[in-house]
Amino acid sequence: MRMTQSAAEPASSYTRMAMLLHWLVAVLMIANIPLIWSSDFVPDDSVRPIVDTHKSIGITVLGLAILRLMWRLANPPPPWPLSYKPWETRAAHAAHWVLYGLMFALPLSGWAHDSAWAAAPSHPMFLFGLFEWPRFGFLQGLAPATQDWWHDMLGAVHAWFAYVLMAVLALHILGALKHQFIDHDRELQRMLPWG
Repeated sequence: MRMTQSAAEPASSYTRMAMLLHWLVAVLMIANIPLIWSSDFVPDDSVRPIVDTHKSIGITVLGLAILRLMWRLANPPPPWPLSYKPWETRAAHAAHWVLYGLMFALPLSGWAHDSAWAAAPSHPMFLFGLFEWPRFGFLQGLAPATQDWWHDMLGAVHAWFAYVLMAVLALHILGALKHQFIDHDRELQRMLPWG
């Protein structure tokens, strides 16, 4: 009979700050995908506010990702449960680092995509309408054809990062649910403040 985490070891959860940053980033990243997709289905005068909100959320995720990485380096996460099989530990570790990479790659590629937009100088980007957010200057001074190429290429890269995020996030959620409800580990309790 396989021992569950609660029987094999004491419950080990993340710090409350790690939990807060985890859930904030998760909610913002998940919400930002349908938000930008919705811009295809709204009247033209509603597109710009949606796009600007999408950009603002992306920049916020980037800031939170920096905080999250700094917190993780200063506060190592709890060990993986002893009930994990070796391949499960490796898969969870890989998924976590891919998700960390995407927390940076998605906002940075989106920021670069926006910076390479030919109309960027006449459409300043305001972070949640509060203050103007800078663009990458080296992408704005290019020849028009080159700038258009970079804008299209960076847009495609940004979109593909979003597809990778959805796939890895689905595996991450399914893995957590499998451990919680099939293996009867205290998986969700590790990342919930009331666990």
